[in-house]
Amino acid sequence: MKLLIIVPINNSALNDEILASAKEVVAPDVKIDIKNITKGSPFIQSRYDLARNAPHVVKLAQKAEKDGYDGLFVTDMDMCGVEPAREVVNIPILGGFRANAYTAMMLSQKFSIITILDSVKDLQIDHTRDFGIVNNFASIRVVNIPVGKLSDKKITIEKVYKESLKCIEEDGADSIILGCTGFVGIAKPVQKLLKKAGKQAPVLDPNQTSISYLELLVRNNLMQSRLTYVYQDTKNH
Repeated sequence: MKLLIIVPINNSALNDEILASAKEVVAPDVKIDIKNITKGSPFIQSRYDLARNAPHVVKLAQKAEKDGYDGLFVTDMDMCGVEPAREVVNIPILGGFRANAYTAMMLSQKFSIITILDSVKDLQIDHTRDFGIVNNFASIRVVNIPVGKLSDKKITIEKVYKESLKCIEEDGADSIILGCTGFVGIAKPVQKLLKKAGKQAPVLDPNQTSISYLELLVRNNLMQSRLTYVYQDTKNH
């Protein structure tokens, strides 16, 4: 199986770390590559960034299909370019939000999101409405750390843990999803800290959960429905 991680930003700083994290959880027969777009915004921290980068994601997805990949993961919790790309490629492509939210719902009654900044807070609340899972959504809290500073693991883990505890104790969350795929190597330490505090709740790593979900789709010969995502032959447009 050959999978591609598409990094939907004009910035390759996180590529190696994301790739290494994804490789930890796939089967030995899965080959994973990673590529980032080379135009658009260097980070996705707003709706504007999503709109600006989405066309470049679609083009890269089309090229990846031609190059023989079996499935694509756009490493973005807000699914930059995923919806339009589903109409023009005939292999499964997914973003981070649904894979993580639906997995959290399999493991718990209600989940909370820990995200980076206020600028994406309402955007991610919208996802819960769009996918009809408001009843399973407890809350969203921010750590006020931009993507470019998530590499400071000590501070990031500390802040994510603090907000996760509030989600559980104050908001009624039973599980936690991390609302940015730049949270690499954060989920497991936070889950351990929560368990130590007597709050044994799942904390989902956004990249590992998503790549595992993609592997499941490919192995089961599943992809986006052509009744929902009607195929667009761009050669004739």
